[in-house]
Amino acid sequence: MPLIHSLARRYAGRGEQLEDLQQVASLGLVKAIDRFDLDRDVELVTYIFPTVVGELKRHFRDRVWSVTVPRRLKELYQLLSRLLEEMTADLGRSPTISELAEAAGVPEEDALEALEAGRAYTARSLTVSPDSDEDSDVQLIDLLEDEERGYEAAENRHLLATGLSALDERERRIVQLRFVDGLTQSQIAAEIGVSQMHVSRLIRRALETLGTQIEAAS
Repeated sequence: MPLIHSLARRYAGRGEQLEDLQQVASLGLVKAIDRFDLDRDVELVTYIFPTVVGELKRHFRDRVWSVTVPRRLKELYQLLSRLLEEMTADLGRSPTISELAEAAGVPEEDALEALEAGRAYTARSLTVSPDSDEDSDVQLIDLLEDEERGYEAAENRHLLATGLSALDERERRIVQLRFVDGLTQSQIAAEIGVSQMHVSRLIRRALETLGTQIEAAS
């Protein structure tokens, strides 16, 4: 048991209680004893060590991540973390993404994806202060918007598409030139071959139609 507890302490400080890690290590000990083959010319302690360490690593890989991450990314993240420590010591600086990816034998895109997934390893409470001021009345949750921007943007795009579908081809072209491409009314007039006054009327009519359609759809 002293050996088991010693192995558990190696993995302390990673977000898990030492007592929990000792239980995981003890489970690894039970598995090692159960699987040990007396006919092999290997001492039990020699077999116990890799079995318990493997159990501890599997625990962190499968149980401790705050967000579900594919196993391949978990394993690659752990490899990259180890390489990062080793290469920083060897190089005297932090390695670049390309150097890390080359050392791990994976494309840079995979390395970046794994490092990004590594942020899901632990979650930060939304009820803490965004800075180090423990007396602050502001919490992270107070800084979040009431609505998800992505959903709001998608809804806006849908409403805009609904409104644009009610315009004819020339009106859609004018709206594109004015509000997307940023052309002036005189430039639009020269582009489509009508007077600037006519362009002004067409823009006003298109906006009225857009407003009516969007209001009806929202």
